Amino acid sequence: MNDFSRRRLLKTTAVAGAGAVVVPGAAAAAAPDASAMTGAAESEANGAHCGPAQLTGRIVRPEDPGYTDARLGWDQLFSHYPLVIVFAQNTQDVVNALTWARQNNTALRIRSGRHSLEGWSNVDAGLVIDISELKSVHIDAGARIATVGAGLNQLEAVTTLAKQNFAVTTGTEGSVGLSGATLGGGFGFLTRWLGMACDSLIGAEIVVAEDGECARVLNVDLNHDADLLWALRGAGNGNFGIVTSLTYKLAPLKSVTYLTATWDGISDLRRIFETYQRIAPYTDSRLGTQLEAHRNQILLFAVLPEGTPAEAKRLLAPLLSIDSPQVTTQVGNWGDVYAGFQVPIENEPANWKFYSQFAKKPLPPKAIDIVASFVKIAPTDDSNYFVQAFGGNVRKSPRGGTSFPHRDALFYAEPGVGWGKRSDQPGICDPLTPQAQAWIAEFSQAMRPFVDGAYVNVPNIGTQDWETAYWESNFDRLRRIKAKYDPHNVFQYDQSIPPAVC
Repeated sequence: MNDFSRRRLLKTTAVAGAGAVVVPGAAAAAAPDASAMTGAAESEANGAHCGPAQLTGRIVRPEDPGYTDARLGWDQLFSHYPLVIVFAQNTQDVVNALTWARQNNTALRIRSGRHSLEGWSNVDAGLVIDISELKSVHIDAGARIATVGAGLNQLEAVTTLAKQNFAVTTGTEGSVGLSGATLGGGFGFLTRWLGMACDSLIGAEIVVAEDGECARVLNVDLNHDADLLWALRGAGNGNFGIVTSLTYKLAPLKSVTYLTATWDGISDLRRIFETYQRIAPYTDSRLGTQLEAHRNQILLFAVLPEGTPAEAKRLLAPLLSIDSPQVTTQVGNWGDVYAGFQVPIENEPANWKFYSQFAKKPLPPKAIDIVASFVKIAPTDDSNYFVQAFGGNVRKSPRGGTSFPHRDALFYAEPGVGWGKRSDQPGICDPLTPQAQAWIAEFSQAMRPFVDGAYVNVPNIGTQDWETAYWESNFDRLRRIKAKYDPHNVFQYDQSIPPAVC
């Protein structure tokens, strides 16, 4: 079977025993010109001006040999050339970098997993504060709480927690940053069982801008700056400050059943889709499912926590009885299963474009036929229409609430297209780019009458009314919180939340 799109990271069999080993702290060596000073950027009492800041951590500049690798993101449709990249080794490095950027009037961006889908975690001629080397992990098994560095990616988080038979909700793509996924909402195979990823977030360490070009560290939870925790649970990506660690409430999880089903061709798409949307959002809340339509295949993936293959097949029987799909099942530790369905980045296309959508009611036959018509003429095998069932515990907000608004959706939907070969010289025009971008733009536009809203972790620069598309009625409250914690709008990018004004 070919490796398909960004969403097609799920192989039909998992590799037993695979997993990432995460140790406290980052092991990267500092660049020769990195300063060991840590106190220069500390805030003085009452917001007085800070002393001159120096950059600390692992520092990469354009003249350094590793600059190309350091600047490139996952989606090579975007290519930026920052003035300097700081790979923070601890929270103080982040404080210093933020202060330095403000004192030097330098544009700054925050980066972790490099999956920003509009390239907004990078910037030309500015400072990139990269937190991907903040990989500490502390698990309190008795309290079922984990505090982790914000640099973990999802694969590292899943496999590390699974070694102690714990889990939180994450997305399906291992190389995506855990913090970025969580702070935008976060969903995947465990969503219907555990809720959104942000629902398990009970605390965070965050570096915020302070008066006098300073920076300070806040530790937020339900009892301290609870309004900021609410905002971070769904709108925390680069809007209010730089999150350096996250604290999660864990769920016990010893094993899962992983099921895949493959239908050749798409002639049965209407029957399959109608059946999927009738059962997937309403079935046993443990069952998480994803359905993908490609130009030559329809793919179903399912994870049943603490369940058996017989249970999974029974819950999915209405779908599996359509035609004769190829079905496989596997039972194993969640970390091993998750690691086994990852596809190496080097095997993925270089360029990607997605449009995020939520469906609050079932798609009518007309809409499903539109999906089929576009999928049939998709420009590559890496193009698809992807849906993830909601329902279950997505509808329950955690104590303290969240700024993620789309809890009443039946499912998340996403037309996507991937094309081109990876290179260390991105930005060269691919001849397929105009066709790929036209196809997905037209596809998304055709589906607009049947869907609602958009997902902030899958943004688009051209989204109209993006403020309410991402956050609905929560946007005004988010602006007030922005004004409280970042009144000077230090943290800004194309679709960042602006502070409220009187």
